[in-house]
Amino acid sequence: MASRYDDVMSLSVRRGFLWPAVDLYGGFSGFYDYGHLGARLKRKWEDLWTAHFLGLGDNYYLIDTTTILPEVSLKASGHVDHFTDILVTCTKCKESFRGDHLIEAVTHEEAEGLTTAEVDAKIRDLKIRCPKCKGELGPSRPFNMMFPVGVGPLGQDRAYLRPETAQGVFLNFKREFEALRRRLPMGLAIVGRAYRNEISPRQGAYRMREFLQAELQIFFDPATFGTTLPVDSVKGESLRVARGAEKHAPTANERTVADLIRDGLPAFYVYHMVLVQRFYLDRLRVPRERFRFAELDERERAFYNKVHFDVQVAQDSLGGFKEVGGVHYRTDHDLSGHALASGKDLSVPVADRKVLPHVLELSFGVDRNVWALLDLGYEVAGDRSVLHLPPSLAPVVVGLFPLLSKQGMPERAEALYRDLRPGFDAFYDETGSIGKRYARMDEVGTPYCVTVDHTTLGDGTVTLRERDTMGQVRVPGTSLAAILRDLLDGRREFRALGSPVSRP
Repeated sequence: MASRYDDVMSLSVRRGFLWPAVDLYGGFSGFYDYGHLGARLKRKWEDLWTAHFLGLGDNYYLIDTTTILPEVSLKASGHVDHFTDILVTCTKCKESFRGDHLIEAVTHEEAEGLTTAEVDAKIRDLKIRCPKCKGELGPSRPFNMMFPVGVGPLGQDRAYLRPETAQGVFLNFKREFEALRRRLPMGLAIVGRAYRNEISPRQGAYRMREFLQAELQIFFDPATFGTTLPVDSVKGESLRVARGAEKHAPTANERTVADLIRDGLPAFYVYHMVLVQRFYLDRLRVPRERFRFAELDERERAFYNKVHFDVQVAQDSLGGFKEVGGVHYRTDHDLSGHALASGKDLSVPVADRKVLPHVLELSFGVDRNVWALLDLGYEVAGDRSVLHLPPSLAPVVVGLFPLLSKQGMPERAEALYRDLRPGFDAFYDETGSIGKRYARMDEVGTPYCVTVDHTTLGDGTVTLRERDTMGQVRVPGTSLAAILRDLLDGRREFRALGSPVSRP
């Protein structure tokens, strides 16, 4: 029997969402390509993310920066010295593995953050052998995950592919502060590619060597930021949170904003947790029980973070709650590091003071979020396969079909398609039975289908079908664009459009 992961990957490959890169030559481990539907889904997720998070402040903007950075800048950020995982190599077949992954596979508990000595002791105590050949594993060692690049005709200038999009923001902070008329808080976002030479990429799009990030860096005055936010307006809201050992459980506890602040979390930090949760529950329509924040302790979190909660979504294809983003309080680590290494003063004037801003980072893996949507949405019930994507994210919003390939129906349906296509991601199809055409649309997540039939030829109305309920109503063809826009924007509900009609 195929696993849930195999089912989702089969859908992904079969319908054109996502597949292993360079599969013509056997694949390229840790790299994936997006097909025609996956590219649309990804772009719509990025656009939704950008609209939501840039809308959090009137001084928040999208920028774009180089993906290759000189070694000096990544030395200053700490990545040259600290951006490492624990590498373990088999003494027999020479295959390499991440030490924490080997331990997690046996204990089914997170092992991230262990030292090399602790990894070696665990491997010895648990009698872990090479998963590939059962040979003896050698001593562990740190492995820097950045991809080195030689710049110049002789490669004399040492550089790296950026391991995160954030550093481009920090390097451009001072210029943007001046260009944006010297105001804090200031938010700078990037949606783009990052690169990490993962030791053992696994679980498909979850752990990749080339991946997409969507990050918002919020620069603020730590003395005043919390008082400028409407924290009181959200104090009664409940957040799904797993703290400490709770994150090893397959659930989360509900905690109010007020409780988390009383527990010592900064008010500005908890406020932004609320905004992130709203994005997942309200915009992405992730079921509440499948969402949570998971706290990372000092050993687990990135070296630059003072407070770190992962954003997690429970995915059956990946075995439970998995990270899709994070809320990171980076303090002034990055700006102080770049100021020291460059010899440039990165503090800025705020009222009558000079301030080196702190940074709150809202970071999201685009590929991981796309996969999560496929995992959460894909349902096989009997002979029916359906992908329940939020309508605003569906790669194809509406399918246009003639009931029959004669009697002028194709011409009427294609004319509707041409009218709708400039404003909607529409698809026209007249091959196969109407049931098979509906089934194809269901499987790629299309929320609405329109059928031109005999009645259309008489009164101009068409059949509008909803994916999730399979309900159908008749609506005027001339009003179709306005009705679809209202449905997608949430101004109308399908069930309010009229009395249901029998299926053709």
